[in-house]
Amino acid sequence: MTEEIELKIEENNILRKYKIMNLTNEIKYKHEKTVRKAKKAFSLLELLVVILILGILAAAVVPKVVGAGDKAKVDLVCVNMKGAANALKMFKLDNGMYPETEEGFEALISNPDSDKYSNYASSAYLEKLPKDSWGAKMVYIKTGNAFDIISYGADKREGGTDEYSDIKYSGCK
Repeated sequence: MTEEIELKIEENNILRKYKIMNLTNEIKYKHEKTVRKAKKAFSLLELLVVILILGILAAAVVPKVVGAGDKAKVDLVCVNMKGAANALKMFKLDNGMYPETEEGFEALISNPDSDKYSNYASSAYLEKLPKDSWGAKMVYIKTGNAFDIISYGADKREGGTDEYSDIKYSGCK
């Protein structure tokens, strides 16, 4: 009978060891699962570092991008002025002179005086009146044997400073 008791005690010990091992494994598994879940998220410090880096980049880039739209509009006005200037030069080649200031760009769309401009081209030099980036008509001024084209800029009024200053063809590169 002592042998039976000893066997039962040994069986109980083995069962206890097995249960302890199972519990230990279960605890390890739950701990690893928790650690894996925790690794899926960012820490507050990591988020703050990323926000700081984004803030520094924005502070460096935004001022350069904000003024780019105004510069692009000025550049587009210069391109439109060059197109109108080419039409004026073609007009002069055909007629020996630029149109008068009073005749303006309209002289490039239809012949204002068939006696004065007898060599006027069979088709118009311009299809429509040139406009600036803000939708306003450009101004043509004949100065002797030359000309200038003016856009009044964003404020659409003569004069002004900075982004509201007048843009002249003679000032375009």
